[in-house]
Amino acid sequence: MSVATSTAVIAWLITAVYYFHQYTLRSAPSVMMPQLAEAFGMSTAAVASLLGLFYWGYAPFGLVAGPAMDRLGPRKIVPIGAALVGVGALLFATGEPLLAGVGRFLQGVGGVFAFVGAVFIATTSFPASRAATLIGATQMFGMAGGSAGQFVVGPLIGSGTPWYMFWAVMGVAALVIGGALLTLLPSQAPASRQSSFISDASRAIGAVLGNPQSILCGVVAGLLFIPTTIFDMVWGVRFLEEAHGVDYGSAVLRSATVPLGWVIGCPLLGWMSDRIGRRKPVIVGGAVVLGLSLAWILYGPPGVLPPYVLGLIAGTASGAAMLPYTVIKEVNPPQYGGTATGAVHFLNFAMTATLGPIFGRHLMEAAESAQSVSVEHYQSAFAPMLVGVALAIGLTFLLKETGPAARRQS
Repeated sequence: MSVATSTAVIAWLITAVYYFHQYTLRSAPSVMMPQLAEAFGMSTAAVASLLGLFYWGYAPFGLVAGPAMDRLGPRKIVPIGAALVGVGALLFATGEPLLAGVGRFLQGVGGVFAFVGAVFIATTSFPASRAATLIGATQMFGMAGGSAGQFVVGPLIGSGTPWYMFWAVMGVAALVIGGALLTLLPSQAPASRQSSFISDASRAIGAVLGNPQSILCGVVAGLLFIPTTIFDMVWGVRFLEEAHGVDYGSAVLRSATVPLGWVIGCPLLGWMSDRIGRRKPVIVGGAVVLGLSLAWILYGPPGVLPPYVLGLIAGTASGAAMLPYTVIKEVNPPQYGGTATGAVHFLNFAMTATLGPIFGRHLMEAAESAQSVSVEHYQSAFAPMLVGVALAIGLTFLLKETGPAARRQS
């Protein structure tokens, strides 16, 4: 392995660890919703809306992170993101709703630099034939963090660890990670530009978002992400407790199998796509399995399948949501690689930020006159996700096939 390749591997791994950390913070609230509601003096739906501020920071700053990465390189950008995540976690730990909201927003702002940075390093430092595999491996780190946010944090909270202690420790850890990134990421000569950053960024964003294929990539990814980011990571534990009477500890473990499935599915489906040289068949196949799994979770009779199987299958299949991240880089000019990743992230999580509170409000309205929330209420609130998955399948057929096999034919 050459020195340049070794340096690229180290840079990617460090940034992927940062992504693991911020995804842990993203998913951890699902296992402490009652504690947060009590601490903030808010209803569960209001807490869900407060937590959704993460995506209001995460989505728009994807459009900043991408062009900044193209122009300045990861070393000057990614450590700042980690510092913002750390400050955001410490503010959240105060337990004061206004500061917690600001903190959650900062976690989103800083968190987007982790994924965009890791993907930028992976796709600019390694062969294009491995693009889908490496992007899937990057998301694998994130979803391992998402799984840890439930598998590890759930038992900690259940055993009596104060919720604010978790956030304070993770805030300090993010600041330490930021220092490590600043020290260990290799320097990169800035791109030679005559125009200003704003002018360059506007041109890049206009070129990427002006491409209809980019919009399709963002919408398809968003529709396939929503069952994970909204249903599982916010409402998954409560769904199992309230709709099926599962005890808290078991509900946490069962919900955590979804991001664990991502750990398997993201690199596996990326590898399959690179192996067959095509993107669209893998996206469609994963979406079909995700839709069937989600339908069974909502409407299937309980107890027929082993308790951890459905979540694992759904998570593995939804790894197909990462393939549009490869497609968008392949349908746009190579010099806009970071911008393309930021743009698809923006489109993806803008959908989550917008729809998350709507799903929560729909659930509360459905259960308003009932003494307790039942499985029928969850079915009524989250059935539109099935329509979303079906729509993602239809839109995938409009995507341009950009896999290596299609490029060789053309």
